[in-house]
Amino acid sequence: MDSVQIETTAPLTLEIAQIDSPLTTVSPNSRIPKDTIRTSLKASTADSVLAAVYSLGTGGILLSNFLVELGASPVVFGMLSSIPMLVNLIQPLGAYLSERSTSRFQYSLRTHGIGRLVWLVLVIGIASVSWGVFNTHQLVILTLLIVLLSNLLGGLGSASWLSWMAMIVPRRLRGRYFGIRNSAASLTNLVCVPIAGLFVSHWYGGSLQGYGIVLLVSILFGIVGSGCQYFQVDINPQLQNTSYGKLPQTSEIQPEVAKDESSEVPQSIHIPQNQLANSIWKNSNFLIFLLYFSFWTLAVNLSAPFFNLYMLDTLDLDVSYVTIYNSLQAGANLLMLILWGKLADKIGNRPILICIGILVAVTPMLWLGISVNRLDIWLWLPLLHIFLGGTWAAIDLCNNNIQLGIAPIKNQSIYFAIVGAVAGVSGALGATIGSFIVQFAQSGGLLGLFALSSLFRLVAIVPLMFLQEPGRG
Repeated sequence: MDSVQIETTAPLTLEIAQIDSPLTTVSPNSRIPKDTIRTSLKASTADSVLAAVYSLGTGGILLSNFLVELGASPVVFGMLSSIPMLVNLIQPLGAYLSERSTSRFQYSLRTHGIGRLVWLVLVIGIASVSWGVFNTHQLVILTLLIVLLSNLLGGLGSASWLSWMAMIVPRRLRGRYFGIRNSAASLTNLVCVPIAGLFVSHWYGGSLQGYGIVLLVSILFGIVGSGCQYFQVDINPQLQNTSYGKLPQTSEIQPEVAKDESSEVPQSIHIPQNQLANSIWKNSNFLIFLLYFSFWTLAVNLSAPFFNLYMLDTLDLDVSYVTIYNSLQAGANLLMLILWGKLADKIGNRPILICIGILVAVTPMLWLGISVNRLDIWLWLPLLHIFLGGTWAAIDLCNNNIQLGIAPIKNQSIYFAIVGAVAGVSGALGATIGSFIVQFAQSGGLLGLFALSSLFRLVAIVPLMFLQEPGRG
């Protein structure tokens, strides 16, 4: 985005391995040129836009509607939500493997890139159902297997990607940059989700075939998005760790994407596992954030997987209505992200998480009493989704920013992996508990679950009161 102003005040001392690319190359121990920084951030923003198109086909309302059409049970919806979180247990292994690699970009291609390609199998599966090779039950199982494999690969690459971003985006610009980046993704959802929903519901061959076409297009966009990472400044994890002593603790380091393959890597310093474990256990700030984030993820996922199910199944709304609601949510998210980003840079992330977290905690209660009448369909549900979009913009942005600030530079991806793994288990536990409550509770099981989720969310905010945000008084 040309409007994003990137400031550099300190030379970059971290050695960055690179190969020849269309971009300006940066020599080790030299300052990264501003143009390279801008190009990297633009490339990352482009990746987020294309990844948003990929995500609308491989998750969210369209995938939920696809499973509803196949007659999937509430337990399947619980599994659909819990799998992406449970596989985060693999993040520590992914962090270990990434730290032994010599290129964040190459590692990302081997994880996220392949993870996007495996969805092509589901496209083939949908075509097979039309030809009578598979039945709908087998297609549900195939969908869950693909979700599992894709997210396993994503889990292997998640911590490395987050560490890459932490080294690229300056601390003082994180709120604004991620606000703009996420706004671009939200704008994409705002435009594309209703179009895709209408396409699926009105495709002459049926909604299953329509979803298959949308899925194929989404995968192609995802592959192109992975290619955008070629234009980001690459980081050599081994040099990142060995250069730790030369770097300021505040991680004032800039951009993202380029490529590396042939650079010489110095002898890396290996820290004994017990020493690393001790440093983690002594980092009380990190442990408080870990406690908050794991409890929050559990509380949110008690109910989060079932809002779309409630609208599609219990209220029996057409998928086109639900995609419009989701677009309104994306629009509110788009408008508020830049505001939250600037505010986070000004007052910090913790105050926003506490104040907005209370509002987000009570939102499941707002679903109580919603029924199929014109007032609820045309007024209450749209307003509710707009409110959700605006508040969740703050939560997602500030959780990301505060995690980037708390983790030290050395072995940074290990810290991100621990957060991902612990939060993934707690989130999967929440989704699993929620699915069984819905499956076996008497009438009102969903609404009772929503109320329980609100209570748990309020309790989860308490650890934030004791959190010290780096760089804030």
